[in-house]
Amino acid sequence: MSLAGAEARRLTKRRVTRYTLLLMLLGLVAIACAFAITSRTIGPDELAAAGAQASQDEQAARRQAEADRADCERAKQNGTADDRYGQGFDCAQITGPPPGTYEAQWYLPYEFNFREQFGVFIAVFAGILALFGYVVGASFVGAEWSSGGMMNLLLWRPKRLTVLFTKLGVLLGGLLSLGVLLGALWTVSFWLIGRYAGRLGELTPGMWQSFALDGARGVGLALAVAAVAFGLASIGRHTALALGAAVAIAVFSEIGTRIVMGAAGVQFGDRWVLSTYAISWFAKEYKLTDWSSCNFVQGACEPKEFIVTWQDSALVFGVGTALVLVAATWLMRSRDIT
Repeated sequence: MSLAGAEARRLTKRRVTRYTLLLMLLGLVAIACAFAITSRTIGPDELAAAGAQASQDEQAARRQAEADRADCERAKQNGTADDRYGQGFDCAQITGPPPGTYEAQWYLPYEFNFREQFGVFIAVFAGILALFGYVVGASFVGAEWSSGGMMNLLLWRPKRLTVLFTKLGVLLGGLLSLGVLLGALWTVSFWLIGRYAGRLGELTPGMWQSFALDGARGVGLALAVAAVAFGLASIGRHTALALGAAVAIAVFSEIGTRIVMGAAGVQFGDRWVLSTYAISWFAKEYKLTDWSSCNFVQGACEPKEFIVTWQDSALVFGVGTALVLVAATWLMRSRDIT
């Protein structure tokens, strides 16, 4: 059997891969089922019922305001208005809502709109796939180092870098295939929800192209995350190092950096937080606003803004992934395997 074939078999036979895949599938199915159950197609009957309920509640609010105003007038006549409403309170200020205050859309059930909302679910899918890739990528090489399997493998195929990059290639190839397959099923599932339990909206070729690009960016991010996990586990020769690094990076970036930047008064401190670049990667750009740059007491002001683009995100994630893999490669060549 070839090295790639042996690694592919080893990857698919691992219990961590199977159990993590099962959990991911259950999570995706649960999300799709939840929205399929809660979404309802809104038709003329639902619109009419919502409009009637809005009108009824608006009229009830007006009647309540009239009753409160009459109660206020009686309290004035009895000399108790100041105690109940405040000194010099004008009862005429108690008025009902103006016409149209209560909108019919407040009373409508949830309706999934495929065109408007599926982009969010692409990001959700990518996040789940990235989490799966991180766990499997870290354990795929980390467990081999800690169990001695890597040393046995190098006795059979003594070329260190060939072994390392074959394992990485098999991991990324498998994750890419899984991402494309599950992404297609994910798209079909929400298309069916929009078709039979919601609204599809106008789906032009440009809209489908936009969804495809969002999906490609999502799968690309998941591949980068898996590669980073693989590299960290190879550097530390243990799965725990990659998992611990993920926790440390999350705590340092999302909590520590925000606290430090806020205390130091750094302008646009969120530009140093990884989640900012993850949002920008999916949304194409992310706008940071410095509200402290304005003194609204002096009048209108346009606060300063900083735009993080998806190209910036690609640079950050690309450089980070490359640095980890370069370090893993160098250590693979220089360190003693035993």
